[in-house]
Amino acid sequence: MSVSVLGVRHHGPGSARSLSRELERLKPDIVLIEGPPEADVLVELAKDPGLEPPVALLAHVPGEPAKAAFWPFAVFSPEWQAIRHAVGAGVPVRFCDLPAVHSLASDPEEPEDPGESGEPGEERRVGAPPDAGAEGARPEGTRPEGTEPGNEDPGNEGLADEGPRAGEGPDAGASAVRTDPIGTLARAAGYDDPERWWEDVVEHRGDTPFQVIAEAMAAVREGHVADAREARREAFMRRTIRRAVKDGFERIAVVCGAWHVPALAGTSAEDAAWGAGLPTVKADDALLRGLPKVKAEMTWVPWTYGRLAAWSGYGAGVTSPGWYHHLFASADRPVERWLTAAAGVLREEDLPVSSAHVIEAVRLTQSLAVLRGRPLAGLAEVTEAVRAVLCEGDDLPVELVQRRMVVGERLGRVPDATPMVPLQRHLREEQRRLKLKPEALDREYDLDLRKPLDLERSRLLHRLRLLGVDWGRPQESRSKGTFRESWTLTWRPEFDIDLIEASAWGTTVPAAAVARVRDLADGGRLSGQAAPQAGAGSSGPASRGGREATPGVSLAGLTGLVERCLLADLPEALPYVLDALSARAALDSDVTHLMAALPAMVRAQRYGDVRGTPATGLATIVDALLSRICVGLGGAVTGLDDDAARDLLRHIDGVHAAVALLDGAADEEAPRARWPATLRAVSGRSDLHGLIEGRLIRILLDAGDLDTASVDSRMSRAMSAGHPPARAAAWIEGFLSGGGLLLVHDARLLSLVDGWLTGLAPETFVDVLPLLRRTFGAFAAPERRSIGSRVRSLASGTVPDAAGVAEFDDGRAAAAVRTVLMILGKTEGA
Repeated sequence: MSVSVLGVRHHGPGSARSLSRELERLKPDIVLIEGPPEADVLVELAKDPGLEPPVALLAHVPGEPAKAAFWPFAVFSPEWQAIRHAVGAGVPVRFCDLPAVHSLASDPEEPEDPGESGEPGEERRVGAPPDAGAEGARPEGTRPEGTEPGNEDPGNEGLADEGPRAGEGPDAGASAVRTDPIGTLARAAGYDDPERWWEDVVEHRGDTPFQVIAEAMAAVREGHVADAREARREAFMRRTIRRAVKDGFERIAVVCGAWHVPALAGTSAEDAAWGAGLPTVKADDALLRGLPKVKAEMTWVPWTYGRLAAWSGYGAGVTSPGWYHHLFASADRPVERWLTAAAGVLREEDLPVSSAHVIEAVRLTQSLAVLRGRPLAGLAEVTEAVRAVLCEGDDLPVELVQRRMVVGERLGRVPDATPMVPLQRHLREEQRRLKLKPEALDREYDLDLRKPLDLERSRLLHRLRLLGVDWGRPQESRSKGTFRESWTLTWRPEFDIDLIEASAWGTTVPAAAVARVRDLADGGRLSGQAAPQAGAGSSGPASRGGREATPGVSLAGLTGLVERCLLADLPEALPYVLDALSARAALDSDVTHLMAALPAMVRAQRYGDVRGTPATGLATIVDALLSRICVGLGGAVTGLDDDAARDLLRHIDGVHAAVALLDGAADEEAPRARWPATLRAVSGRSDLHGLIEGRLIRILLDAGDLDTASVDSRMSRAMSAGHPPARAAAWIEGFLSGGGLLLVHDARLLSLVDGWLTGLAPETFVDVLPLLRRTFGAFAAPERRSIGSRVRSLASGTVPDAAGVAEFDDGRAAAAVRTVLMILGKTEGA
């Protein structure tokens, strides 16, 4: 009987290649791998060609899916190569790390090893408190996915699993000390960069000396006292090895992080009398007795290289997964092949890169490696050659190579036989049906909602956003029509956690979205990230009976939810939200809340025309909201300070734009007729804030409800000596907030403004100057130039007034008039 403990660097291509050769030599009859034992039943899926790295083992607690952990694997991960060897040779595989049922049950506040770098075989918590989070994002201040306290900076790149600390194990009391094993060995060898030392002595050799690594780790661990968590993990690993020995296996291979080798191998990494010098069975059983335990489930999920890169926020200890993949896949002339591929990336962006560039870049990398005493050029040398030769010193294309090749973003795949919750499986089927392939890189989609396929895609993406799965992010559409949508789709691994969390609402995407909307209308957060209550069941939480909205949901939030229901085509949920909206609107006495809610409701009313979604009942609610706004606007404009006036002005503009979208009607009781009548009545009051009065006058002028003579008279009164200059400046700001072209084309109004300005006392002018600069600074540059030109003409007396404008040539203008009338559909007038 022999036990071979093979210490590796997690995600190390050199370790992976050497491990494959060592396993071929040892021909073990069982392989033990650092990882959660619950994954033993999933190993057989590695035979399926549909399981394509990068992938990760995902463990989660049913009913509490935000508490989960990932164990990622890339094709260049030694653990993945060990799995592939075992399933290919037909020998059993067992994972030997602490089970997920215990690691997920541990107290998240428990002190843990600061050197952990998020490697396979390590617990990595994800998720957030159920009462935190904004839509589409984890709450600020929580740990990023895959990190533990103290692991936000994966400094040692996962070179040898953990850099542990002492003093928190069974003999707690000593102070915690951070140990970086690779840094210690690198300094002993005269290196100031641990990463470079490891690559020079291990990765670039092509043969990992497992016995030498074991001896080096034993020297580094001398005198080390494991903390509680590390001690429990290593105790369970030893228990698993003992079980394999008891089961009669003769050739046992153990694949683990190099740091653990001395704790598992004893006096020798390959010793017939395995166990000499190791803790006893009794001691290990005492460490593992009474561990907290939860029910956990495990599955495979797709992973991305971006989540293996430390800069992406996931501390898996690999800053250059694309480079490592290349080293693993290209054992022959890796530098030359890399630079050739980099030249191809740059050529795709129409950058001139010739074969001569590549040749000179290869020579430069070789020279740099010689100057630095390295056996082979590494990523640092290759990057410098790309910058200096291929990119001619420009850092921007270097960043392109960094993103596409050094990180090498790619998304793994899992087969259909993988255990999934029904919601995950349904989404998978929808992705196939709608031809929306999950990808790690951003993919732009312009959807034409008049096409059935694009309409179905839009509905799916909106439903997922309601469930907190922001696979698609809506973008500003290049088209002004309401029949087009633009999306950016990027699949992230944590969406599988979000889908598991959302599975409490239903087994299909539409059913889950309906249940989620009903909960939101009852007072749930509109973030899309709130976790449902445990035990809610697969069909979604039961409704709470009442239809009244709770105080936690704003009126604007409910109207936004109506809009999202129509975008997602959820007619089953819409009546429930409308009832909640009616109850909220009836109780809300703040007219600004009603004004904030109206635009979304009007937009929602129009979606039924474009998407074919029934919007029954919206017109009644819109009419009720607008009626209450018209009644309450008079009281809302009284006694406002500058900030309140500016806020109300924003609501007035929003309501005015929304009313313009409503269907027109000739009778005075129609919504489009009531709003202008309300504005006319309010504009005549003497107690209005200058900003409000000026804006109302401008709206009525643009709508044709006031003629130029009336506007001249009101502007003259507003700028008369009876009003303070600050109020007059505010009036002008409100009046001109719609744009400055009016002053360009109306010489009378321009003359009034100019006369008022030139008549101000110097000290008064200084006081109102900030307001005037804000007003005129908002105009487009051509408008400001035209106004300046007209003012200079005023000073010279050459600007004609409205009565002195030169006569038009009716004959020359007739053709243009006919064209305009035809565009407006008034062919009879043409």
